[in-house]
Amino acid sequence: MEKIIEVKGVYKLYGNDKNQALKLGKEGKDKAEIHKKTGVTTALWDINLDINQGEIFVIIGLSGSGKSTLVRCFNLLNKPTYGEILFKGNNISKMSKKEIYDFKRNNISMVFQNFGLLSHRNVIGNVEFGLEIRGMSKEERYNKAMEMINLVGLEGFENSPIDNLSGGMKQRVGLARALANDPDILLMDEPFSALDPLVRKDLQFELMKIQRKLNKTIIFITHDINEAFKLGDRVAIMKDGKIIQIATPEEMTTNPANEYVRNFIENADRKKIISVKNIMITPSSIVKIHDTPSFAITTMRNNSVSSAYVVSEKMKFMGILNIESAIEAKKQNLKIEDVIEKNVSKTGADSLVKDIIDTAIVTRYPIAVVDDDEILMGIVTKADVLSAV
Repeated sequence: MEKIIEVKGVYKLYGNDKNQALKLGKEGKDKAEIHKKTGVTTALWDINLDINQGEIFVIIGLSGSGKSTLVRCFNLLNKPTYGEILFKGNNISKMSKKEIYDFKRNNISMVFQNFGLLSHRNVIGNVEFGLEIRGMSKEERYNKAMEMINLVGLEGFENSPIDNLSGGMKQRVGLARALANDPDILLMDEPFSALDPLVRKDLQFELMKIQRKLNKTIIFITHDINEAFKLGDRVAIMKDGKIIQIATPEEMTTNPANEYVRNFIENADRKKIISVKNIMITPSSIVKIHDTPSFAITTMRNNSVSSAYVVSEKMKFMGILNIESAIEAKKQNLKIEDVIEKNVSKTGADSLVKDIIDTAIVTRYPIAVVDDDEILMGIVTKADVLSAV
């Protein structure tokens, strides 16, 4: 993937004795000790990360973890004390004033928690504002603003006063205003945290739809682990100004970096994150379609099970043979293909656990996991599904 942002050894220190603070930190002293000895607050400490073009990258942490400080470094509202932030390979800290102005105007936009709207302007006036600053013609900026207003679901409200809107609608205006400038990067600092749960859920869904349509790079800040895992292609967990782990939601859930991450994510809705490939197992009893019923019976007996998964010579899943059918086939001199159950539950390895819960509860056999060519990859038992939840 193409990197759009690269963060290399970024520190943000507040106080006078920064060099001594840096020295103490590199000696292993923690944030509290550094502040006690130097009076310096370490807001960010040795941040290293890459953000890919077109991904939603979520930064999560408790209050004081440094997540908002970090996101404000991307548009130079905060300037790093040490280190580099590269935008498409260019160090933004070394840009000239004109380059910084153009970068903020053309390449990056921000959506704030408190909306940041102009109360004396109506909806379309707010959305047009950035385009007006850029000198776009009245007709062109009107058309662009209306396009964004429609995109965020506010069609028909373009002439409404800001004070007449609900919190959710105001945030849609803020999102439309940010998108109107057609930025490469959209910064969102806890944009939905002040909204009620239902509105928040709707806006999360809208954001995912917009991102799929426009393929923007979104850097999203939150303190809600379920929101982070729902939205993020990758998630970074921060603590005391440091990155603790960067991973996909699934990777982080199945392989947390340490106890802090494990405790942080323990309340996440696992069934919405974990995919089948992480809970499937290899079936102990597999027979080929051209094997004899006697061989199938022996295979089941040797593995202490009462059914077998039937595959072709090339491992294509054909169905399930239970012990009763195998015994009957042997008595009547039938083939396995004559008695297998073909109408059985199947799923893909990338399916989410939440999508197979209902099936797992009622199915007679463990669910077969197959690829696009129907090749048997494993099975998922009811116990596996329920324990994952």
